[in-house]
Amino acid sequence: MISFSRTDHSVLGRWWWTVDRWTLAIVMLIAMIGVWLVQAASPSVAERIGLDNFHFIQRHLMMLLPALAIMVGVSLLSIKGVRRLALGMYLAALVGVALTLVVGMEIKGATRWLHLPGMSVQPSEFVKPAFAVVAAWLFAHARNNAGFPGFQISIGLYAVTVALLLLQPDLGMTFVVTAVWFGQFFLAGLPIILVAILVVMGVSGLVGAYFLFPHVQARVDKFLNPGTSDNYQVDRAMEAFQNGGVWGTGPGQGTVKMTIPDSHADFIFAVAGEELGLFWCLLIVALFAVVVLRGFSRAFQDQNLFVVLAASGLLMQFGLQSLINMGSTLHLMPTKGMTLPFISYGGSSLIALGIGMGMVLALTRKRFGTEAA
Repeated sequence: MISFSRTDHSVLGRWWWTVDRWTLAIVMLIAMIGVWLVQAASPSVAERIGLDNFHFIQRHLMMLLPALAIMVGVSLLSIKGVRRLALGMYLAALVGVALTLVVGMEIKGATRWLHLPGMSVQPSEFVKPAFAVVAAWLFAHARNNAGFPGFQISIGLYAVTVALLLLQPDLGMTFVVTAVWFGQFFLAGLPIILVAILVVMGVSGLVGAYFLFPHVQARVDKFLNPGTSDNYQVDRAMEAFQNGGVWGTGPGQGTVKMTIPDSHADFIFAVAGEELGLFWCLLIVALFAVVVLRGFSRAFQDQNLFVVLAASGLLMQFGLQSLINMGSTLHLMPTKGMTLPFISYGGSSLIALGIGMGMVLALTRKRFGTEAA
């Protein structure tokens, strides 16, 4: 067990007494639940495509452990260090997203992946946390320095980011980035008339996406008229929740996971629903809620506007991604390929989540004197 004296002024000692240890522990617990669920769900998926039964859980652990280590490492950073990391990551990820349009791998009609030796990377996953922090700095700097065109620069960067995401196309990522950016704009003191204009633009964008992108139209139509189209994965997911009942069928006893193609990834919450049941699924939801609400509580106690905006943006992302995954699995919204944070099998997603949550822990640490600048 880690133990440091309050008089320990080393980097790790100061970190231990200033970081939100409860949030850190809950994220670790969520990750451990994820390991169990991936282990339960992935053998049937691996068998269907001719891989070793432990292929996915081994790869999951190979990415999860570095992601958690990165999260702890990033949480050691100062406020200035978080800004620098976010700016460098945003520029690199934006270049990566642009490259996917030229040399990216096409999967299910979208080019979101870059193939590197031994692995594939989804650059847009890293755009999410990085852009939230960069936008927060621009908003905060504009509010604290009259004449600095932070709002205008942020609008320009948002337009470039969204344009590249739509060209892939990645509507889910675009929605999350847009919702978080709107939320930060509002917290930064956006005039109410502009709030109304942005809301109208957002609704118009969703309507436009329905008519411009056939796959979006198909998913919305499936959601609104489930009986008239193929909803195989959603139907199997709902069957899993029905089988699970209140207490579940028991660890490893689920059967629906054998027939859901993405049971280890986008539909892993269905595996939890069948094997753990309603009670434990609600506990998982509560763990996500505690991370988000506790983070907001600590962020809003800070007097630094940048900290408030950046931490709020990162927490909104974490909460939205969780809601979208669970909501689409429960057929409460159209399906969207988005992982459940720290639980679903993933590579780029896990690393990006580790960086994002590390930034939250770094920004919400208790600081005194010059450290609070």
